[in-house]
Amino acid sequence: MTRLLTSLLTATAPGPFAIVRREHEPTLDVLVGDIVDVDRLADIPLDGAEVLALVPFRQVRERGFVAHDDGAPLRCLVVRDRESIELAEAINLLPEHPIALERLDVDVSDADYAARVRRVIDDEIGHGEGANFVIRREFTGHIEAPAALAVLGWFRALLEHEAGAYWTFALHTPELSAVGATPERHVSSLDGVVSMNPISGTFRHLDGPPSDDELAVFLDDVKEREELVMVVDEELKMMSAVCPDGGRIRGPFLKRMSRLTHTEYLLEGRSDLDPRDVLRLTMFAPTVTGSPMGNACTVIARHEATARGYYAGVLARFTPTATGYDLDAPILIRTAYVDAAGEVRVPVGATLVRHSDPVGEVAETHAKAAGVLTALGAVPRATGAGAAGTAATVAPAAAPAARRENDRIATLLDSRNDQLAAFWSTPQAAHAARGATALVIDAGDDFTTMLAHQLRHLGVAARVVPWNEAAPAASDDLVVFGPGPGDPRNDADPRIARLRELMTERLASGAPLLAVCLSHQLLASIAGLPLAPLPAPRQGLQLQVDVFGEPAGIGFYNTFTALALNRSTTARLGLEVASDAATDVVHALRGPGVASVQGHLESVLSPDGLTVLARIVDDLLGGAITAGDAGEQRVVAAV
Repeated sequence: MTRLLTSLLTATAPGPFAIVRREHEPTLDVLVGDIVDVDRLADIPLDGAEVLALVPFRQVRERGFVAHDDGAPLRCLVVRDRESIELAEAINLLPEHPIALERLDVDVSDADYAARVRRVIDDEIGHGEGANFVIRREFTGHIEAPAALAVLGWFRALLEHEAGAYWTFALHTPELSAVGATPERHVSSLDGVVSMNPISGTFRHLDGPPSDDELAVFLDDVKEREELVMVVDEELKMMSAVCPDGGRIRGPFLKRMSRLTHTEYLLEGRSDLDPRDVLRLTMFAPTVTGSPMGNACTVIARHEATARGYYAGVLARFTPTATGYDLDAPILIRTAYVDAAGEVRVPVGATLVRHSDPVGEVAETHAKAAGVLTALGAVPRATGAGAAGTAATVAPAAAPAARRENDRIATLLDSRNDQLAAFWSTPQAAHAARGATALVIDAGDDFTTMLAHQLRHLGVAARVVPWNEAAPAASDDLVVFGPGPGDPRNDADPRIARLRELMTERLASGAPLLAVCLSHQLLASIAGLPLAPLPAPRQGLQLQVDVFGEPAGIGFYNTFTALALNRSTTARLGLEVASDAATDVVHALRGPGVASVQGHLESVLSPDGLTVLARIVDDLLGGAITAGDAGEQRVVAAV
């Protein structure tokens, strides 16, 4: 049945529509309906009809984050009619010769973009503002043809030649049309199962599929490996906020596309939240923003002169069920936008980390744009690049988790998990409640949601409060001062000053206190230790360290450090120091009712993190607890 698609193709000025093909499905869906623009995610009209919502990046302000405001509407297509069509049949009906893009240009030159990359590495990552950031640029052009006709032709080209997309779609609304082949699900909530699908690490193969030898080099690349783990950490923060049982990780897998191959994980958990709340609490993916999320938005606003529009937002499909609504929301990347004047934009970005090479990041933006620009006729089709996705060979394939790589590649993928925390990939049988409460103070990094989840797992009733709302005299049995971005020496920063004030008051009370990362540095400063920048940032770096005689594999996300001799005692507070014997870099502090760690015990990069946290909690609150059910079989003793 092709009634709706045929009517769109024959109409002089078709009304609003969307056509969606999900990965591996043998059919695509044609949706037509009415447009409703709303202000907030909570206003998306879930009144019984299916809704497809185009969510702009500026909506991230609902989470209190910074974003340039371009007025891009939160646009909802309220579906009143739909049909499903076999893929091959739809391709044969769609325009065979797509409209060619004219006047291809780019808003930021290669040289200027490379310089911007260097500034972000030096001025942001190098000053402790975060672990990674995604900075965009835009390829631009123009068409004279109607936007609806253009996106239908480009949609066919993407179906025929782009492989591995999670969603391939075309959307037409008044004054705004879009077409894309996005590789990445941001979040879905299907029958109570919430899934996120972080994709990071990019191997460019513009002239055809890569060989196993080439893939092996890519999978062994430290920068690419760390880039993926950092975004897994960031999305686990979101999963811990949305799902009471946190999130389980599966993978890694390869995401094979026509010109690029990525690495990916799948995160899963259960939630009974309204799907609009799931979407709000996860705005937006760290793979297109950075981490920590809040500060990444601030950095983006500093280094991107214009608003993002819909780039890094989502296209959220809300489908009615017997009990409510399911949600499926891919990230709006690898997408072209057409306005009423025929102006076309293709925004792309690169993930910048401490290892980034500016020239390489420039090349990555070109490679990411290539698939869409090729479909738009602006870039010649590379030999062999689309062979696997031609109309004659399009067919359902196995889901990522079921795809079988050959033994060599599968072994290399599996080996990436050898040094990751088993807690996040195995079932979590919680400890019995120990009758203690913990206040976890969020210092600007949602790692606190993971910390709180692990504390609950250890039997402590934990709640998270932002730093500017924390009570100065908390009655909780334990106060955990969390990690955050920034320079711990900068007391002109209201956040740093307030954390120092809260910590001083807690110390004076004599009640138990744990400080992590940035807060550990503040505690060290209060205790009289000097703080200094590290020779090189440790953002997303796993180290084997000695924590008071116990070796531990811990993940670090810090640019600054405290300095002191190992096993020395601080001049103030009398805290014992655990530090690197060669460099004096402080890993941890402890004293009666006080403990701190520089590393992130909650990180997926910390295979021994839960064991260390359990030991600390036992020391601060009393009683013996174990971490055995998380895959860490040691019985823990006091720090």
